Formats: sequence, structure tokens, C-alpha cells
Amino acid sequence: MYKLLYKDKDTKARRGVFKTKRGEFKTPAFFPVATQGAVKGLWPQHLETIGIEGLLVNAYHLLLRPGVDIIKKCGGLHKFMGFDGTIITDSGGYQIFSLKGLRKISDEGVGFQSHFDGNTCFLTPEETVKVQLNLDSDIVVPLDECSNFPTDYNYAKNALQRTLSWAVKGKAYFDREERENNLFFGIVQGATYKDLRRICIEKLLELGTSGMCIGGLSVGEPADLRYNMLSFISDNTPDSVLRYFMGYGKPPGILEAVSLGVDLFDCVVPTRFGRTGTAFTQAGEIVVRNSAYINDCSPLDAECSCFVCRNFSRAYIRHLINVKEMLGVQLLTYHNIFWYNNFLSRIRESISQGNFKEFKENFYSVYRENDN
Repeated sequence: MYKLLYKDKDTKARRGVFKTKRGEFKTPAFFPVATQGAVKGLWPQHLETIGIEGLLVNAYHLLLRPGVDIIKKCGGLHKFMGFDGTIITDSGGYQIFSLKGLRKISDEGVGFQSHFDGNTCFLTPEETVKVQLNLDSDIVVPLDECSNFPTDYNYAKNALQRTLSWAVKGKAYFDREERENNLFFGIVQGATYKDLRRICIEKLLELGTSGMCIGGLSVGEPADLRYNMLSFISDNTPDSVLRYFMGYGKPPGILEAVSLGVDLFDCVVPTRFGRTGTAFTQAGEIVVRNSAYINDCSPLDAECSCFVCRNFSRAYIRHLINVKEMLGVQLLTYHNIFWYNNFLSRIRESISQGNFKEFKENFYSVYRENDN
């Protein structure tokens, strides 16, 4: 459960801790994405060394491969993955709705063709929760209907009604299972319509959710509109409820969302960028595979204390990337995850010290999103 520790005096930024059966994790926090049960390129030992307190895992993908029964037989998701921290399982709603012509939506659930083998599957809101409980996820997320941008009001309203209906059914199944140590998060939908977002928040609070997943944003809408909606959601969510912006994660956006009251993020950006030769630094993103770094003997980030920055040069990592050595991707991924974790730690510290606004201004003054 969420415990508020500090509130920033100038913004809506806040610092707290959230307790699960695996212990507490500090907020604001960033959880790396382990879609298939692993953070691409890293061992669980790496995550432990970096200090990662939680991961986002996709139940949809694990349902298809290797299957819930295998994971359950191996002792549950934590033992299967070798990770002891908090695990949130995404229901897979976003992936299913991205299938478009391969899925069919009804009030009973979602029918879809597996992107893996083409087999037909059908997930009810109850089955979605059952899958996640059988995986022994710490935080369970219900099935929801995602809306794209732009979405007309009637479509968004119908999608919201279905999302709420599924949340009620999913929570009822969750409660019947009497899993005291597992937690249930609702998903706030409603597109860019404040009245729909308010209705969704109110109904989810009535269900007894431990946290609010923010869905249906960062789907093509202008940044100003996105931030306006985040501010509205924070204003209408009690201090006792954690706010989790799903799938959102470039550093400037994280910082802005934190200032609007968001507590938790996940995103594939740090690992995906690592695989394409890009590193995050205090000065911004550098595409280290580029020729500008062929003779650069400096670390990726002179202000970073990670193993990679203490031991390897930009020139060496560029060489590994360009000759397609696996180690290059691993080193960049390790650094990026470490950098993100340290970035959130610095944000938390600034909130505690009462200088978050100054931290934010200093960050924006030096950070550049791409060096091309």
C-alpha cells in the first residue's frame, strides 16, 4: 500500500513508498520492462546490483509462451525469473487491441488470434485475473479497452463502460480467490475527456483498488493535452492511492509527469535504445554507434558511477556495437537501466530536500534528447 512521505511545495511531485508482499519500493520509481520474463540483455544479478526494485511483465506473452502451467510448476513467476522484487503483470490489453483485425471485442471479453502461432484465444476479465494470480504476480491489472487518439466521445464512453464492467468482474474474481498478499490495480481510461476520466476514477475507488494505472495516454495526443489530463487525474485521485503511468518513459516526460503527481513508470526505452546504440547521459542522449565517437576514450557519462562508465570507453562500446558483438548491447543496456534508476533516485532526493523545481530547471537546461 502507498505511504506518502513528502510533497513538493511548488508542484504536485511527491515522494513515498509502496508496500507489496516482496517488501517496499520507493517512489517515484521506474520499473524496467521484462515482457517475456526477462529484461533484454541483463541477468537478474545485474538488476539486483543496480538496485532495481520492481519489473513489469506481460501476462499476455507468457500465457502464449511458455504457458501459465509451466511457470506455476516451476514455483511461480519470481522463481521462474530469478527475481525477488515486486512484479506487476500487464493484462496484455494494449497488445491485444493492437492486433486490430486479429481480435474481436465483446462485453464478455476479447477473442484474438495469437501473434505467435495463429491459434484462436478468448480472454474473459475473470480469466485475465486468474492467469495473473496463477503466475503469482504481486500486482494484478484487469483487462481494459484502449482508446486511440483522436477518439470521439461516444466511442470513448462505450470503451470506458466496458473497461469498468471488466474491472468489476475481474475484481470480483480477485476477491473470491482471497489472495491477501496480492494487490489489484484499476486502469483509468476515458481518452481525453475529463468527465469520463472522473467517472472512471470514482468507480475504481469504489472497487477498492490499491493503485491507479493511467491508460489511454501517450497514444498520439499533443504533449500539452497529455499533461493536462495527468494533472486532472492526480487532482482527482486520493493521496493514499499510487498513480502508475503505464508504458511511458523518456526522461523529460518522466520528470514532467512526476511534477504532475505520477508515482510509477515503466517503458522499453532504456533497453530498446541500448540495442540500437544509444546511451542516456546527464547531457542527453548520445548515439554512440556514430563515427563521432570512434576516437572518444571518455566514458559514456562522466558523472555516472556504473560499472560500464568506470571501465569502458565510448570508443570501445562503439566498436562492439558496429561489429555486432553482443557485449556492446549488454553494456549499453546495463548503463541505461542504471542511469534511469539513478535519475529517479535523484528526483526522489530533490523532493525530499525541497528543491525539486530547481532540479527540474537544471535538468532541462542541459539535457538534449538526441545528438544527431
